[in-house]
Amino acid sequence: MDELISVDQHYPAKYWHAIDDGRIQCDLCPRDCKLQEGQRGACFVRGRVGDTLVLTTYGRSSGFCIDPIEKKPLNHFYPGSSILSFGTAGCNLVCKFCQNWDISKSRNSDKLAAQASPVAIAATAAAQGCKSVAFTYNDPIIFAEYAMDTADACHERGIKTVAVTAGYIHAQPRRDFFAKMDAANVDLKAFSDEFYLKLCGAHLQPILDTLIYLRQETQVWVELTTLLIPGYNDSPEELGAMSEWIVRELGREVPVHFSAFHPAYKLTEVAATPLTTLIQARDIAMAAGLSYVYTGNVHNSTGDTTFCPACGKSLIVRDWYQINQYQLGSEGHCVNCHHKIAGHFEKFSKPFGAKRIPVQIGNQL
Repeated sequence: MDELISVDQHYPAKYWHAIDDGRIQCDLCPRDCKLQEGQRGACFVRGRVGDTLVLTTYGRSSGFCIDPIEKKPLNHFYPGSSILSFGTAGCNLVCKFCQNWDISKSRNSDKLAAQASPVAIAATAAAQGCKSVAFTYNDPIIFAEYAMDTADACHERGIKTVAVTAGYIHAQPRRDFFAKMDAANVDLKAFSDEFYLKLCGAHLQPILDTLIYLRQETQVWVELTTLLIPGYNDSPEELGAMSEWIVRELGREVPVHFSAFHPAYKLTEVAATPLTTLIQARDIAMAAGLSYVYTGNVHNSTGDTTFCPACGKSLIVRDWYQINQYQLGSEGHCVNCHHKIAGHFEKFSKPFGAKRIPVQIGNQL
């Protein structure tokens, strides 16, 4: 928290209070950063100016792209649709294995060259035919005010909103933030507090609290992703315990994605995740009772495919982000046995495909 605020654009932030020693405390996430004048929090984007907390990245982005919804990854939320994706900079975790470290660990305002208002983002998504807008690339919790305002603008146009997040957030902002979201992919990075403490500078329990809250108290569609890192979070014992917890606390119909790690950031000496590890993880999760388990960042047709848990028929056959076969009714029923597949579906036509399309919105603030 020794970085000083020097940018000109400050947006009043929520979730903070003054403490007796003259500092102010950010109440957004469990880090509880306590700030003197001019200091930024650990996320780098929330800081103190005068006697208030500000968000320094409101209206500023590292860029906008149209992606397939499957890239978030979300396999049960309007499959085949397109989604306008963007992020800002910074993060409230310090993951040594971050796959987007150039954005999430950025301390350079040059990464935020794109500027757009919430209304402009929603208008662009509508003009481009996007079903939804994703707050992603870095954790949207740290730019909550920007994300929530954008979500409001999207909903006015009938556009869905998606948060791709680690879920490290306090109870009150959690309620406010997820009230604006239609879907979330939550990174459950491991199932041990030791992993979170040593590799992420955080704790496991707040993430579990977020997941239980989302499942039990909201209508947000939730999918989980775990990046499997060889030797760190891929033991059969840990994967079994995690899968059993998901079934018990969240239900067997929550889709789970096991993704392959590639050497990055501060874990460049660790080898990429073998396909066999992902297949084993999928087998363990399904043996624990989970109905929909996927593998990611690898070519594995079985791990890409959505199967009916009742009759076993392959319903959505994917090749990475490309849908090659779709055998679901418009309400999400299996065409073979009519079992209702968990998720949000609509009449399926031509899928968006695997392409990624950069979009220029312009300096609209």
